[in-house]
Amino acid sequence: MKKTDVGVVAFMYAICIWFALMNQNLPEDAQIYPKFMIIILACLSTLYLIKILLAAKKEGITNGFTELFKGFLPKQFFPALGMTFGYLVLLFLIGFYPATAIFMVAVLAFLKIKPVTIAITTAAILLLVFVTFNVVLRVTLISGLIPDLLF
Repeated sequence: MKKTDVGVVAFMYAICIWFALMNQNLPEDAQIYPKFMIIILACLSTLYLIKILLAAKKEGITNGFTELFKGFLPKQFFPALGMTFGYLVLLFLIGFYPATAIFMVAVLAFLKIKPVTIAITTAAILLLVFVTFNVVLRVTLISGLIPDLLF
């Protein structure tokens, strides 16, 4: 077991708690799917915690921090981080669907994925999100500042 594994589990539990608190602001009907996902994430985190505790009992505890950034590629990380911040700005300005399409195409192209794969992946994710949120859950996603001002 590595000490960093405990940090990962703690981080995942913090995300579960944060999402659970945010989920309470949604309408009652829209809370079902997020609750389900939060429970799955918490259960998987608990299973991972059990696994690392059993490993600690057998093998002991190692530092893990020396391996944390092994193989770190700043030429990939920082541009992807910049694109993520750009995505957040685009979400606010133009809305979820166009921002997500632009973000996915930009990141996948940056990672040198084939154009056909980029098109299929982007279309599939957008369709999956549309069906899940708009059709099944009937939740409206972010429309953006500019479309709100124009329409």
